[in-house]
Formats: sequence, C-alpha cells, structure tokens
Amino acid sequence: MGNTGRQRSLEIILVLILCATQTAGRGATDALADSLSSVGGTLPHFLQEPEDAYIVKNNPIKLRCRANPALQIFFKCNGEWVHQNQHTSQEYMDQNTGLKIREVTINVTRQQVEDFHGPEDYWCLCVAWSHLGTSKSRKATVRIAYLRKNFEQDPQGKEVPIKGMIVLHCRPPEGVPMAEVEWLKNEELVSSLRDDNIDTRADHNLIINEARLSDSANYTCLASNIVAKRRSATATVVVFVNGGWSLWTEWSPCSVNCGRGVQKRSRTCTNPAPLNGGAFCEGMSVQKISCNALCPVDGVWEEWVEWTLCNAQCERQRWRECNVPPPRHRGKMCEGDTQSTANCTGGLCSQNGKLMHDVKPQSMESSIDVALYSGLAAGVIAMVVLIVSITLYRKSQSEYGVDVIDSSALAGGFQSFNFKTTRQGNPLLLNPSMQPDITVGQTYNSPICFHDSIDKELFDPLPEKVKVQSSFMVSLGVADRAEYHVKAHSERQPATLHPNMVTANGPHTLGIAHLKTSAVFGHLGGRLVIPNAGVSLLVSHGAIAEDTSSEMYMLINQEESSAQSEERCEVLLGPEITYGPPGLNLSYPVAMTIAHCAEVSTENWNIKLKRHTKDNTWEEMMSVDDESTSCYCLMDSHSCHLLLDEPGCYALVGEPVTDSAVKRLRIAVFGSMEASSMDYSLRVHCVDDTPHAFQGVVTAETSRGGQLLEEPKTLFFKGNCLSLQVSIQDIPQFLWSIKPFTTCQEFSFSQVWYSNQQPVHCAFTLQRHNDATTQLSCKISVRQVKGHEQILQVYTSLAENEKETVPFFMQADCTVTSQTGAKAFKIPLSIRQRICTTFDTANAKGKDWQLLAQKLHIQRNLSYFSKQQSPSAVILSLWEARHQDNGDLDSLASALEEIGKIHNKNLPRSPADKEPVFSF
Repeated sequence: MGNTGRQRSLEIILVLILCATQTAGRGATDALADSLSSVGGTLPHFLQEPEDAYIVKNNPIKLRCRANPALQIFFKCNGEWVHQNQHTSQEYMDQNTGLKIREVTINVTRQQVEDFHGPEDYWCLCVAWSHLGTSKSRKATVRIAYLRKNFEQDPQGKEVPIKGMIVLHCRPPEGVPMAEVEWLKNEELVSSLRDDNIDTRADHNLIINEARLSDSANYTCLASNIVAKRRSATATVVVFVNGGWSLWTEWSPCSVNCGRGVQKRSRTCTNPAPLNGGAFCEGMSVQKISCNALCPVDGVWEEWVEWTLCNAQCERQRWRECNVPPPRHRGKMCEGDTQSTANCTGGLCSQNGKLMHDVKPQSMESSIDVALYSGLAAGVIAMVVLIVSITLYRKSQSEYGVDVIDSSALAGGFQSFNFKTTRQGNPLLLNPSMQPDITVGQTYNSPICFHDSIDKELFDPLPEKVKVQSSFMVSLGVADRAEYHVKAHSERQPATLHPNMVTANGPHTLGIAHLKTSAVFGHLGGRLVIPNAGVSLLVSHGAIAEDTSSEMYMLINQEESSAQSEERCEVLLGPEITYGPPGLNLSYPVAMTIAHCAEVSTENWNIKLKRHTKDNTWEEMMSVDDESTSCYCLMDSHSCHLLLDEPGCYALVGEPVTDSAVKRLRIAVFGSMEASSMDYSLRVHCVDDTPHAFQGVVTAETSRGGQLLEEPKTLFFKGNCLSLQVSIQDIPQFLWSIKPFTTCQEFSFSQVWYSNQQPVHCAFTLQRHNDATTQLSCKISVRQVKGHEQILQVYTSLAENEKETVPFFMQADCTVTSQTGAKAFKIPLSIRQRICTTFDTANAKGKDWQLLAQKLHIQRNLSYFSKQQSPSAVILSLWEARHQDNGDLDSLASALEEIGKIHNKNLPRSPADKEPVFSF
C-alpha cells in the first residue's frame, strides 16, 4: 500500500508540474521531459503515429496519436508545444491486453499552415509520458493540396505513316500531391483497352510502338489528385497510308491497224491506295510508246492449174491456192473455191463413153444425145436474135445523128451531181420565225472524230451577210463562200497597245487581228506582257550580250488556228503566241507564260507543245510528260511556263485520252436594252477559261453597251461527246414574257469543244408588259448533259443607266506592256548572281543546282537544265515566270534556308562561317 500510494502521489505531482510549466516556457518542459526520460524501464509505445496529411480547400485535418502506457500525450508542431486546450484526449481499456490506451487528436487549419514560414514544410509530432519516461513519434508533414489548371505540356496531334511509332508527350499541371496521369482514347480509358501495342508507363507519355489504322483517334491526357481533375487539349492522331503503284497492265494493242500508232499501259495507285491524307503515288500512271502496226495483206489467188483428164464419170478438175500473196497480218482470205469440177464436153470423154456403152442401156445413150443437140440449137437461135436486135436498135438511133455511149463507163462509175441542203432550225422551235434575238452570226462545222448532225443550227435567223453551210458541201467543194468580209487590224505598237481590240463583227467573227507588244532589251534583260491576256515573256539577265541590245516583240495570233487536228480530236488550250525577231540568238532561253483552259491530268490529257515551221505546218516539239533537251514545259493549274531557245510561233494543244478530260469554260451573262424600249436582251457567253478569250467577250459587250449581270463562273466541260444546254428559268410571267419554245437552247459537243474557233454564245429576248416594269430577275442554267451545271442569278434594274461593265476582270486598265532591267525581276540582281555562283559549282555531293531545283518543286526533265550554261540562272528564270503575279520571295528564302541546313549537317564549318549565305 505504501508503494502504491507513493506511485499515485508521484503521478499527481507530475501532472501538476506539467500544468504549471505549460505556461512557464518550453525550456522547463523540455528539461522535465529529458529528466523523465532518464528514468529506467519501459517507455511508452505508440500504437498510432501522426500521418502526413493534405488540407483540401478550407477543410482542417486531424492528427492522431495513440500510445500505451501513457499518462499524457502532447503534440509539438514546428518545434513548439501545442496548447493543451487544442488537444482532444480520451482513455480506454484494451480488451485484449487489459492495458490502458491513451489517444490524443488535434486539428490543423489552412490558416495555420499558410501563416507558417519556415525552411521546411509544416510538421507535427507527439510526445507520450509515462512514469518510466517519454517517447517521440515520427514527424508528420501537413501541406495545402492544390492542382493548377494549365498543363505544362499538352500532347500534340500527329500524322504518322502506318507501322510508324507514335509518342505523345504530356506534362501534367503542377500540384500537391503530384497528379496522376491517365490517357483517354476517344473518351475511353486506354488502360481499360488492354492493348499491348500501347504503353503509358514512361514518364506520363503515351507510346504506340507500331501504328495501325485503328490507332487514328482523339487522345486526351487526364491529370488528377485529391483536389481536382484536369483535361489536356485533345491531340488528333492520324495514321495515314501512302499510295503504292499496282503492277503495270499489259500493253494495249496498237492504236492503228496500219502504220505508226501508240501503245499504252497503265497502273493504278491502289497497292495500297492512299488513305487519310497519305501521299499519292509519284510518277506516271500511263505510259505510252510508239508502235508500227504491220498493214494487213489480203490473199490473192494464183492462176488455175491445167484441167485434169476426164475420169470415168466424164468429169475433170483443176486447183488453185491463195498464195500470191498469202494473207498476212490480219488480211482477208481469198474468196471462192480452191477446187473446180466440170463435166467433159466436146467428145473429150469418147473413149470413156465406149467403155460406158457396155454397161449403159441404149435408151439412156439416145436421151443424152437428144438433150445435147437441143441445147446447141437453142443457143444458136438466141445468138441470131440478139444480133438482129442490136442491128435494128443502132439503125433507129442513127436517124437522130447521136451515138449513145454509157458515160459512166468512161468516168469510172462516178457521176457529177448538184444539190441544195435544207436549213434545219432548232428542233425546240415550233415556228422558225419565232427565234431568240441573236446579234452575232456563227458558222458551225462538225469535226471528223465526232458524229454530230452536220446541218444542225441552233439559232435562227442569222445575219443576212452570213450563209450557213453544210460541212459535207464544203468538203465536196460545191458550197458557196461566205459573203461577209472582216477587215484586218493593223498591228498595234506598245505605246498604243490597249486590251480593248474589236474585230469587224465582234469577238465571234473569224478575222485577222493581232495583239502585239515590243521593247528594246539589253544585257539586264526584262519582261514583255500583253495586258489582260495571261501571256508574258521573260528575257533573263545575261541572255543578251553586254554592250548590245535587241528589239524583241511578242504577239497573239487571232487567225483561225491550224495547230489543232480535229481528226485526232486535238483542241487548242490557249492562244497562239509568236515572239521574235527570227534568228535571234540568246545565251539563255526565254521564259514564256501562256494561260490555258485544261484541268491538268496526265491520265486524261496528252498535252503537247507545237511550233509553226517555215513550210506552214505544225511540228510537235514535245509532250509535257516526256523528257526533252530542246525545250522545257511546266504545267500549273491555269498557266503553262515554257523555256524556249528559238523564236517562232508556239501553241499548246491537248488531245483527250479519256472521256474524263475536262476543259474549263468561262460562263458570263450580259444584258442591254434593245431598240424597242419594251425589249431586253440577255446574252450568255461560253468561252475558254483564259483571260484572252474572256477579254474578247468583254470588249465586244462594252462596244454595244452590255452590262455584266453576274460574276462569271467556271464550268467543267468533259470530252465525252455530250452537248451543252442553256436555259432561262424563273421569269416573273406577270411582268415579263418570252417567245414560246425559246427558253432552252442546245449546243452540240463539237461546237463547245472547239469554241476557241467559234466562241459559243446565245441570246434570250424578253418583253415587258408595260413601261412601269424596271426590275428583272431570273436564272440562267448552263449545263452539260449528264455533267456539271452552273446557275447564273440575274437581278438587274433597267433604270440604272450607268453601271460598271466588267467589275470582275482584273487589270482592266493595265497599259504597262514592258519592263526592262532590274525592276522586271522579283529577285534582286546581287542575290541572283550569288545564287548562281554558289549552286553552279560542283561539290562532293554533285551539282547543287539539282538540290535547288528540287526545293523549288522542279523535279522532272532535269536533263534540260544540265545542258545550259548556268542551270541555276535558268531555274531562277522559271521561278520568276511562275511567281510573276505574287512575287513570293518567302518561298525562295525558305528553300535556300533548308538547303543551308542540309549542307551544315554534312559539311564542316570553319569558325569564320557564322552568317548565312543569303539574306533577303
């Protein structure tokens, strides 16, 4: 009892001391704890120590300690004792051991953590006392949890080839505790897909080892901790497939049965086909080679052999063979029999007859003799009658003094004849007198390769001075010549050149007229331009020798072209251009630009460059798909850029290879009041989609006061022999009227396909019911049968007398036709010279000009440049021609910079080489 009483008294004293010293200072408490720790025996054992915690938003956290045995437990935070009032203590008996367990908790608020400014995080530990001593727990840190909104690195979308590796980088936002990262594929957790090809373990990145088409998706990086979740920007991954060529097909049969023709073979970009933006196959899909087809040789019979002797049946035979010559190369076999059999007559089988007397009855022999003699007698009588008849006929004719002979026998079976063709009107018109108003006449001829109606006329009446002729009559030479005459315009000099040149009967009349410009060039070179025609000529720097000059000219020939061959369905794709003077000798080729109207496709077009020769014929210089060292041709979508060495007349001609060959047409509608104040004329023009062709329409309409009622549109006209239809729709019938059956007009395919010779146009005449009507609205539909259609919306006010005639045609007021010297070029002369000096020099990797050509997207027919004195200078001239409108020096600078990077990687640099070679 004495010991027990003393122990209890000691505990009471210890508690009183602790309470007293709580306010006395840390030093005394520490000293007391240290003195008690020196007491021998078992120290308090912690059953639960405080754990690290995070404060979420403004919610305080609890720190908890449990110890056994323990008379008292206190928390110490950041080196300072926590006041007793902030402790929550409880004591209970452990049912298993029977020992008393003391548990103490404290609350830590966000404000307490934010107010602490120490070298380390906010921390707390607990100290447990017993009559045997003290024990300290581990330190528990308390931090404020957060997660920032913005990712340090968002994943970026990628386009990768199939079977390539994909790496998407993700750095989550800063946060406490550190955020965990997951990946979503199309809003589905990647971890749930169980795909061994996708790895998300490496430093938050997503790695796809071998890309498949199924890996094309939207990927999102998802970061989360105890505070919030954050989503990154979505990265779109596209797995593409580059196209691959299939095997070549077999060569097609020769295109002709006799003589020189063409064989083709093709391949398709389907092995595999490009997918998801993959690159299309490089190279040609169609190859052509020339072939010589052996002409068919028909068989001819040889002469009959001699007759054989009569046989026992009184028959003889003879033979012949089909071998002079025998049929070869798909030639025809001889017609007729190879063997002939005939009865023997004239006693040729008398001996056999004697042999036959032994076996034939006498009656049969008598009947044969009777038949023979009867036939001979009948023949003699017929001959006598014929002779007598002829004699009497000739005697009767001689009474008139005329000797009749069959003239067809002398003329070889041909007889002359005369005829007249009946003019056929538009089949849609019930009354030929009821026709749309047409102001310009046309003559239509059908090409040989298309089977259109040769006498089909679309418009009636035509002007009295124009006679419509049948192409068949023209071919026979019996048609009358046209009675109209077009006066030729004199060539215009550069100082007076104006784009508004009109022929005698407007742009749709075949006349002789030229648009010409000229200038004197020296060593610095220059440029010739025909305004509003899409035609220019670039004379390179250095092309003309120093201290010399030459006057050069360029003109557009507007005569009827013979460059195109209708037999081969060829069509002129742009104007014929002539530059000179003849015999001009330049050091570098000139760069000529010609606008064209073809939708360029090597599969559908065979486009050629032709040159007019001295004997007034056209020779083919090259096909744009072929390699040539005599000239160079680069096709852009709307222009063709040529490098030419010799002056002359050049034309760009297209031969459709398939029915899908497309020719672009410019569609425009103009309107004007007619002589009668109640009539209004709408004129629809369909011309080649080139500036020169459309400028002819603008010029003609301007001269007659026409107004452009709608922005011109482009129609894609296919070479499939289907016609073109023009119709007017949605006319307000209560305000306007149009003659019955004139709302739709149709053009044959050949008229449209060869519209460069006879531009297509038609007119609709509308009549208003009264003078008060001042507004007109309707639609003009222009469509190819089973093909492309364009709608022109017309809305005009008749009261507007002044209206801009051609608001959509560029450079309408342009009068600058030539530029000489440095101002004619986009690239400064000093930069040009440095480029040529650098890239014309050979190095260990070969000719640098080839790399320059590659970076400027000139990748074919490089053999042409290798023959030039300075390949780089010619390449830059071609670049100048392609960029004369925009002058995009940035693309050239980027190409030079990329070339510089390639050389920096492969060539050692000296310390002095610190600056780039070129700068703009």
